[in-house]
Amino acid sequence: MKIGHLLANIRSFVFIMKITLLSIGKTEESYLKDGIDKYLSRLKHYIKFEVTEIPELKNTKALSEQQQKVKEAELIFKNTATTDHIVLLDENGQELTSVAFAQLLNKKMTASVQNLVFVIGGPYGFDESVYKRANGKVSLSQMTFSHQMVRLFFVEQVYRAFTILKGEPYHHQ
Repeated sequence: MKIGHLLANIRSFVFIMKITLLSIGKTEESYLKDGIDKYLSRLKHYIKFEVTEIPELKNTKALSEQQQKVKEAELIFKNTATTDHIVLLDENGQELTSVAFAQLLNKKMTASVQNLVFVIGGPYGFDESVYKRANGKVSLSQMTFSHQMVRLFFVEQVYRAFTILKGEPYHHQ
């Protein structure tokens, strides 16, 4: 798909869709919060973007990994609607280039997805019920990053995707 065609589509749909980043736990490091805030302020010129943080579970020493994943799944489902299009940020997800990720966002916009929810799970990943509910999985890298860093990397990639779609000079290829 040519950039000009992408631009025409984005002009028509950019403010209809909302993107939500849903994550288990808070971003505690101030340098990461600053970076996230930087890209969130830039993103408001392109799309409605929301960050929802679900508090980490308490007293997890008494819970098995599976029990933790089940409890986190309950919290994820409480914070999503049945109409949401859910994409898990998962180490086993599809790896995309920045341009391919931009095309994915454009495809969701043109498909009239109203709320595109990207989910970062807890330390042990997702319960099977979350995988069954999800509409897709994306991996940011084969490397492992802290969940707090993933939030920053993801928000930057969403910003990069919109600059690609708009033909702006942020992304170099």
